[in-house]
Amino acid sequence: MNAIDALQQGARMVLSPGLRRYVVVPVAISAVLYVVLLGFLYAYLPGWSDALTRHFPSWLHWLSWLIWLLMMATSLVITYFTFTLVVAFLASPFYGLLAEQVERQLGGSGSQDERRWGQLITDSLGREWQKLSFILPRMALLFAIGFVPGTQPFMPVAWLLLSAWCLSIQYLDYVMDNHQVSFADMRGLLWKHKGQTLLFGLILTPLIVVPILNLIIMPAAVAAGVILWSHHYRTGS
Repeated sequence: MNAIDALQQGARMVLSPGLRRYVVVPVAISAVLYVVLLGFLYAYLPGWSDALTRHFPSWLHWLSWLIWLLMMATSLVITYFTFTLVVAFLASPFYGLLAEQVERQLGGSGSQDERRWGQLITDSLGREWQKLSFILPRMALLFAIGFVPGTQPFMPVAWLLLSAWCLSIQYLDYVMDNHQVSFADMRGLLWKHKGQTLLFGLILTPLIVVPILNLIIMPAAVAAGVILWSHHYRTGS
């Protein structure tokens, strides 16, 4: 089972009648925030374009049109990735429940998690904060590096790799959190299967930025994370 097959199966599962009700609240949260995001991009993207063009070094002016396209793509990836983090933070308790139900439909015994609902919400938000504490400093560092003259042509690739890895962390973690795998151990498991982890994130990255489609891709990615967990990341597999 590879990442592509897992995402396809995950999409079919979350659209099935048995799981659809677990997707309604996260999709509603995503839709509201998506409208806010579109308004933000409409207001600020033209200004970003002018600012980026002014910072090009003189020896790269002949490539300015290509670099402009790459930097605009990078800006969109950063913005949508931030949007994904906010949605994931707010919807994390529901995604955790979705991961639990997906695992049961796959024939697993579930996580045997005996925490109360209130504690699950608190713990889920705490786990999301751990992810943000890991991801945001790395985003800030890469953003700062992008202002170093001569680094701009390499930034799109760097952002693509960082976004892919962080998206894998985001969506593979729900099932691991349900099984009470610590954040540090989760990162170790992802690194142990680094090829599969990076491929999963690289597949998700372009899909996350597609309007409307991303509303379904996010819960589908949660389900795909459960499928990949059962095939690759579970201890002893």
